[in-house]
Amino acid sequence: MSPDLDRLIKLQHLDTTIHDARQTIAAHPQRLASAETRLAAAQATVETVRQRLKASQDTRRNLEKDAALYQSRLAKFKDQLAAVKTNREYTAMQHEIATAQNDLGAAEEKVLERMMEADVMTADLKQAEGALAAERTNVETEKKELNDDLAATQASLAKAVESRASLIKELEPRLVALFEQVSKARRGVALCSATRDGLCSVCHVRLRPPVFQQVRHNDTIVQCESCQRILYYVPPPPPVEHPIVRT
Repeated sequence: MSPDLDRLIKLQHLDTTIHDARQTIAAHPQRLASAETRLAAAQATVETVRQRLKASQDTRRNLEKDAALYQSRLAKFKDQLAAVKTNREYTAMQHEIATAQNDLGAAEEKVLERMMEADVMTADLKQAEGALAAERTNVETEKKELNDDLAATQASLAKAVESRASLIKELEPRLVALFEQVSKARRGVALCSATRDGLCSVCHVRLRPPVFQQVRHNDTIVQCESCQRILYYVPPPPPVEHPIVRT
C-alpha cells in the first residue's frame, strides 16, 4: 500500500475516534441528568405514596373522633332512657338512640375501611422505598461508570488529537487539503473501502473497471467518481488450508 494512502486511512480512523469522543463528552451531562431524573422519579413516587398514607391516616383520626362523639351521644341517650316518663318521650328517645347507633356504625365502618386502606398503602410505601433504594444504588453505580468513561474518553481524545497533529506533518499539504475538503463535504468521512465486487462501500455506486483496478492496487490516490471519497481496497484473507487427514 502507498505510504500516503496508509497515512490517510490512519487519519480517517483518528478523525472518527476524535468525533466519537467529542460526541460522548458532549452527551455526558445529559446522561448524568437522565440518571438523576430516574432517581427523582423514584423519590417522587415514595413521597406521593407517603402523602396518600398520611391523608388516609388523618381521615381515619377524624372518623375516630366522630365515632367517639357518636358513642358518647349513644351512652347519654341510654342513660336518659331510664328517666323518661311517657310513651311519647320513650319513643323519641328510642329514635335518637337508633340514629346514634346508625351514625356510630357508619363511622366505625369507615374507620375500618381506612385501616385496610392504610395497610395497603403501607405495603405500597415499603415497596416504593425499596425501589428507591435500588434505584439510588443503580444511579450511583451508573454515575461512577459515566465519570470513569468520561475520563477515559478525554484521555483517548487527547491522544488522538496529538497523533493526528503528528500525522498531518507527515502528509503533503495537497493531500491534507483534499482530505479536509472531502471530509467537510461528506460529514467527516473522507475515505472508504471499495467492495470486492467493485462498489463504493458508502455511496454504493459501481466503479468503472479501470478505476476499480487502480483502487485494488492501493498505490495511488483514487476518488469515487460519485461521492468523491478517497478509496482503498482490503483484499480478502487467504484461504485456510486444512491439513490432510490420512486414514
